[in-house]
Amino acid sequence: MQEETHLIDMRQIHKRFVMGDTVVEALKGVSLSVDEGEFLGILGPSGSGKSTLMNVIGCMDTFQEGSYRLMGIPMETLEDDKLTIVRNRLIGFIFQRYHLIGKYTVLQNVMMPLLSRGMRYEEAAKIAAQKLSMLDMGKRLDHKPNELSGGQQQRAAIARALVGNPKLLLADEPTGALDTKTGKDVLKLFQELNAMGHTIVMITHDLSVAESAKRVVRIIDGELYAEEETN
Repeated sequence: MQEETHLIDMRQIHKRFVMGDTVVEALKGVSLSVDEGEFLGILGPSGSGKSTLMNVIGCMDTFQEGSYRLMGIPMETLEDDKLTIVRNRLIGFIFQRYHLIGKYTVLQNVMMPLLSRGMRYEEAAKIAAQKLSMLDMGKRLDHKPNELSGGQQQRAAIARALVGNPKLLLADEPTGALDTKTGKDVLKLFQELNAMGHTIVMITHDLSVAESAKRVVRIIDGELYAEEETN
């Protein structure tokens, strides 16, 4: 019988940091699987290991023990240049502080993942404009980030994450810099994107944010605890 393939398949991940004479084990045998089309919330307090786990999922950091397969590809076997390609083509990142470049327009910010692949400027601009219009940002293409509200900046960041049609959207505290109402609007947008078939993994310290996902896992002191369905 053929083994089931998950989009994310992490098994017994250990991640350690050396701080002076002390070895800190940030992840202690973490195992996690996520299927295509899921919306998963990873919930944990500050210092729980959730940021480390996010960095491993996003191929931004390595680990000492265990295995991590993304789309069946073992990430621990890839060199840095191949991991860069994985990050660009398979994962769309959404950050708390948006990470938009101030000197560029919204359209130029959203085009960047495509331009880094070598896509022609005109084609990249067309695709980026389509994603922005889908997110009700079609009238803001020529605006600079400092001319946008926090919610508009996050929508631009989501468009940038979507523009390359990644297999996974990885969101780090996506409502952390937003007021309550705008944060709820962004979470509703995530639910709509998930209903369209996008796979989302969202990292947060806030239970009310995590509960917008379909499934929640908790991380405490580097270990994952009981999963729960939210809806």
